[in-house]
Amino acid sequence: MPDAFDPLFDELASINAELASIAVRLATLEERQPAAGGGAGEGAGGGPSDRAAGAPVLWRSMSAEQQASLWPEFVTWVVWLADAYELTTEQLPRQCCWQHASVVEELTALWTSHSSAYASEEDVGASPYLWQDALARAIERINRNWLGGCVNGFHEPKSRIPFADAAYRTELLEAGPPGEAELPDPAEPTEPAEPPPAAD
Repeated sequence: MPDAFDPLFDELASINAELASIAVRLATLEERQPAAGGGAGEGAGGGPSDRAAGAPVLWRSMSAEQQASLWPEFVTWVVWLADAYELTTEQLPRQCCWQHASVVEELTALWTSHSSAYASEEDVGASPYLWQDALARAIERINRNWLGGCVNGFHEPKSRIPFADAAYRTELLEAGPPGEAELPDPAEPTEPAEPPPAAD
C-alpha cells in the first residue's frame, strides 16, 4: 500500500534539485561580479570592461592606453587573489611583484584562466578545480623561478646579463640560422670512426 507522504517527498526532492541548480548558477554569477573579488569584466576604476572572459592579455603588444585601461582591473584581481588565498610575501612579494615581468606574466595567465574557468556554465565542476591546481603550481613557480633575491620586504633583482642588448641582437641576426653545411645530411651515410690502435 502506497504511503500517503510519497507524493510530498517526491515534490520535496524535486524542489531540492531545483534549489541546488539555482545555487550553482548563483555562485557562477557571483564570481562574475566585480564586488565579489575582481573577476572578469572590470575596467579602470572597477567598472565593466569589454574584454571577454578568459581573453588572453599580452601586455607588451598593447598600446599605452590599452595597458592603462586594463591595469586597474588586473591589480584589483591580484589583490583579491593574494588576500583570498592568504599569500605570504615569500610567495608573492608585496613590495615588488609588479617589478618582475615574469611574475606579471604568470599572474596575468592566472587571471585570464580564472575568468575563463568560472565563465563556463557547461563545465562548472572541472574547470574551477583545474584552475585551483594551476594556482598552486604557479605560486610555486613564482617563488622558485621568477623572483630574484626578494625577501623580507626588499627588492633584489636577479643578477644576470640581459639578452635585450643591441650588440648581442646584432650578433645573433648576423649569425643567421644554422647553415646547411653545419648540419649533417640525414640522407648521407656517416663514415665509421677509425678503430683505436691496438695496444702492444
